[in-house]
Amino acid sequence: MAAPIEVAVCTDSSAQLWSCVVWELHSGANLLTYRGGQAGPRGLTLLNGEYLLAAQLGKNYISAWELQRKDQLQQKIMCPGPVTCLTTSPNGLYMLAGIAESIYLWEVSTGNLLVILSRHYQDISCLQFTGDSSHFLSGGKDCLVLVWSLCSVLQVDSSRTPAPRHVWSHHTLPITDMHCGFGGPLARVATASLDQTVKGLPFRAAQLPAPLGPQCLWSPIPYPACPQLWEISSGELLLSVLFDVGIMAVTMDLAEHHMFCGGSEGSIFQVDLCTWPGQSEKSFQSEQDSGKVFKGHRNQVTCLSVSTDGSVLLSGSHDETVRVWDIQSKQCIRTVTLKGPVTNAFIMLAPVSMLSSDFRPSLPLPHFNKHLLGAEHGDEQRHGALTLRLGLHQQGSEPSYLERAEQLHMVMCSTMEKNVLGGQDQLRIRITELEDEVQNLRKINRDLFDFSTRIITRPTK
Repeated sequence: MAAPIEVAVCTDSSAQLWSCVVWELHSGANLLTYRGGQAGPRGLTLLNGEYLLAAQLGKNYISAWELQRKDQLQQKIMCPGPVTCLTTSPNGLYMLAGIAESIYLWEVSTGNLLVILSRHYQDISCLQFTGDSSHFLSGGKDCLVLVWSLCSVLQVDSSRTPAPRHVWSHHTLPITDMHCGFGGPLARVATASLDQTVKGLPFRAAQLPAPLGPQCLWSPIPYPACPQLWEISSGELLLSVLFDVGIMAVTMDLAEHHMFCGGSEGSIFQVDLCTWPGQSEKSFQSEQDSGKVFKGHRNQVTCLSVSTDGSVLLSGSHDETVRVWDIQSKQCIRTVTLKGPVTNAFIMLAPVSMLSSDFRPSLPLPHFNKHLLGAEHGDEQRHGALTLRLGLHQQGSEPSYLERAEQLHMVMCSTMEKNVLGGQDQLRIRITELEDEVQNLRKINRDLFDFSTRIITRPTK
């Protein structure tokens, strides 16, 4: 079986030649191009490895292409307003869109609009799911980052207002970027803002919205860019790195050994997360840490992505170029020039549907409703469609992941105790059996010793 192919997926704001281009990461060969609109920043996503979705810049619809039928726009998903950001769940079941200050959540299989979350006060700027699809994060121009439990959002009664699990309100200017590492509810999260800070945050699922604690070095006064990394299980601050320029994009490699921060002046900074044990603060000096800076872009960096093996960094910029960097040497190994400022650029493993010309999606995209089901002027539910909601009696009472782990540990311990020790009668019987076995082994040992002694001491003829 051939090794998976890594591809780069890119869009720019002009869309003169195409809406989106896909090229092989290491050779630079163009594989696919898609035509039909301009994708906005953080508005490009893959749906279930079968469709490419692009939120159109300043328009109230989302373009959808089958991965192989690239020259034919398959569907326009109409929305109540211009879509500012877009994402889909890794399991392919849900789609999220930021429209003004609200988050719209659709069920992909039916096209039903399940819920509208309106907890931000200004436009949504970025959305992201965790790797296990259990939570999602939203960042907005209101300086807030909200963490939502998908389970809680789907369980909520229509008469109740869904509440986020966390509210991070310590940025002082609009949120520009977010990165969520692996680990589901135990993932590390980094957020970037126009207040010249990048903050790494824990994903503690058991806590409702609350301040992050006395160890967080937040302040209403904008500091130089300050990437911070937190431990999720304890919520403690692990690392805070100060920069002297604003940070516009942030990402980490899969192993989370390095964090990469894109600056407003075009530089990309590499923060080694494993080289400062015991230190919670460090100032990144470009002169002293020159070996950790990627230089080449002439304008602000808008997007960053790292290859699966952690050897290659992809960056997009307002200077209308996408660059491929060798992380170890910090050298640019390829430059792709586009026709406008880069709005999206990321690395992914090419799905089978992208490389097979005869592949077709398992299911067609449904009609996506613009209104909640049951609304006074909403769309009618399609015949044969079934909306499934989790039990309302569980709302607000589900245990945290740490509580579940503790319960599982207690069950395992009790089961082990019962299996190994048993009741008192069984214990006494087992002790008696072991004592008899010891006596038997001692007798065998004595017999062997006597036999060996007779053989050794027997006179030779």
